[in-house]
Amino acid sequence: MKNQIQKIAVLTSGGDSPGMNAAIRAVVRACCFYKVECIGVFRGFQGLVEGDFEPLGARDVNYIINRGGTFLKSARSDAFRTVEGRQSAYRNLVDADIDALIIIGGDGSFKGGMTFNQEFNFPVITIPGTIDNDINGTTHTIGFDTALNTVMEAVDKIRDTASSHKRLFFVEVMGRDAGHIALNSGIGCGAEEIIIPEENLGMERLVETLKKSKASGKSSSIVIVAEGEKLGKNVFELADYVEKNLPEYDVRVSVLGHMQRGGAPSCFDRVLASRFGVKAVESLLEGKSNFMVGLINDQVVLTPLDKAVKGNSGIDWDLLRISDMISI
Repeated sequence: MKNQIQKIAVLTSGGDSPGMNAAIRAVVRACCFYKVECIGVFRGFQGLVEGDFEPLGARDVNYIINRGGTFLKSARSDAFRTVEGRQSAYRNLVDADIDALIIIGGDGSFKGGMTFNQEFNFPVITIPGTIDNDINGTTHTIGFDTALNTVMEAVDKIRDTASSHKRLFFVEVMGRDAGHIALNSGIGCGAEEIIIPEENLGMERLVETLKKSKASGKSSSIVIVAEGEKLGKNVFELADYVEKNLPEYDVRVSVLGHMQRGGAPSCFDRVLASRFGVKAVESLLEGKSNFMVGLINDQVVLTPLDKAVKGNSGIDWDLLRISDMISI
């Protein structure tokens, strides 16, 4: 393996997702395996601008594979959005003799990395870490599986209450621009209806579906709503509309919020993060840059960063069909 790179920096950026620590751990230990120095950048791009660097060795990442969040921290950086800020980040990397950068994050982080690479020709490889699973070039992002399990566990508990009191629950899950969490968790939880940004079902269909559920003998119902849904201004407006048109329902709303981004990562996410971390390091050592590491057909592959940034992961419409079929 070609090895002109002697020092690699790693940072986490954007919203945290379970498995980021496992990815950091894999990056650090892969660097150790290939006898390359690894530098941790704290607080994302802001740490890059301010030079908040710390060497990381194999023992520095002990006992983090099971931890949610990111021990390198994450932060917004208005400074990195400016040319001056990115110049400062570049000088800090050069002064620290760092040869390449691994960025773990989502679409916004990838755009920052791509801009940085274009301006300074600095080697960059990205790893998709976001619970939304809305990145092109990979079937799974780090944290998505854990988020699904968190939602499923919460909704299972909510259904206990719903059935005990014959209530209709609207459960809002994360997904401002993509309905992957809502769609998959909705099927896994046996939801009567799933509302996602990609499809505007209309208020009338929602009411009709719930009427049919009631008529078929269901005494309680669960509706999973992605936060970016287009039917109403928010989930509370949806609930109010249904309550006015179906007064026989006792309607409640539960917003799961940021609990979906926390918690110990699932086994799937730990393994995925480990595979991605090793591939990122090996790709840099092979002289590759401006790529995202992803998973396609259970194989770890590279996607050009501009395609990952510009792409749309796309909803699985067959899952929506299956949901309609089995929610009767």
